[in-house]
Order: sequence, then structure tokens, then C-alpha cells
Amino acid sequence: MDKRSRILLAVASLTLLLMYVFPIWRITLDAPQYPEGLGMYIHINNITGQSKHDLTNINNLNHYIGMKRIEPESIPELKMMPWIVGFVIVLGLAGAASGKKSLLYAWTILFILISIVGLVDFYLWEYDYGHNLDQVHAIIKIPGMNYQPPLIGSKQLLNFVARSWPFVGGWAAFVSMGIGLWVTVSNLRMRKPNQVVV
Repeated sequence: MDKRSRILLAVASLTLLLMYVFPIWRITLDAPQYPEGLGMYIHINNITGQSKHDLTNINNLNHYIGMKRIEPESIPELKMMPWIVGFVIVLGLAGAASGKKSLLYAWTILFILISIVGLVDFYLWEYDYGHNLDQVHAIIKIPGMNYQPPLIGSKQLLNFVARSWPFVGGWAAFVSMGIGLWVTVSNLRMRKPNQVVV
């Protein structure tokens, strides 16, 4: 890798540190009975309410429709994510320090795979919470209704509008991947002067 590629790979890797500082994702619920809305932030290692009592209020609403409580300590992904992201950061910095293209390519492939697995896992987590309902104890029962929030975007759930979007930490990951992909493609397109392309 040339000097510019190494600097950009280091920047891409260090950008991921924002995932430890800011939430990765935000899900909000808007309804007439909650004029200020309800929301929760998904951090790299925790889930918190957008406001002080939001997570408690969301869990209370979930109880009415038979959804499981959202309990961060019972979600194994929140324990693994800090280590996974940390490994990606270290791998990227190692590639930037050494200048080895093999580490750049490994970083990019690993980052893409982890991102895909993460989004699929997040979708399945939402699916489980929205579909596997406790119909026996649910106070509100609507046959055929599920309460899965959208992975990205907005969705009407009874009288609530659920919105799900990346937050600062999530956008940082997208920016990091964009930089890394640009560096990777640029290096793949580089040819030695005496190299003949058939």
C-alpha cells in the first residue's frame, strides 16, 4: 500500500472507536398518548432508553401485547460486540502500520462479513421479539398481528409509528466501511508498470 492508503486505512479503523462512545442504533415509537415519543438506543454493549424511563415504559407496553421484556444483560451479542469491533480496529491498524495489502483485504472482507451477520442477527432479534408472543398472558390480542419494528425505516404498529435508524456509532461504521472499500478497490486497480493484463 502507498502512504495515502495506509493513512486512510488507519482513519477508517480509528473511526470505529466512535462506536464505543455513541449509540449504534436508535428505535423510536410515536403515538398520540406519548406526545414526546418513546425511544431506545442500542449501544455496543448495552440498550438504554432515549429518556430516563423510556425502556421501562417500552417494556410495560410490550407486556400488554405479550412481547418479551428487553433485558440487555440477557443479550449475548452485547457482550461480544466490543471484542469483535476491537479486533477489527486492531487488524486495520496492523494493516496500516505494515502496509501489507493482504491485511487490507482481510480487514475489508472481515468487516463486510461482520456487518452482514450483524444486520441479519439484528433482524432475527427483532423478528423474535415481534412474533414470539405470549398469547396466554397478553392483555391485547389481535390474531395475525405481529409487532416487529423495521430493520431500517418506519412502520405502523397499531397506533404507534416505529422508526429504526442508525445513530452516530452506526453511521461511523458505514463511513469506516466506505473508506475501507475505496482504499481496497483503489489498491486492486493498481498495476505494476511492467504488468501485462490479458
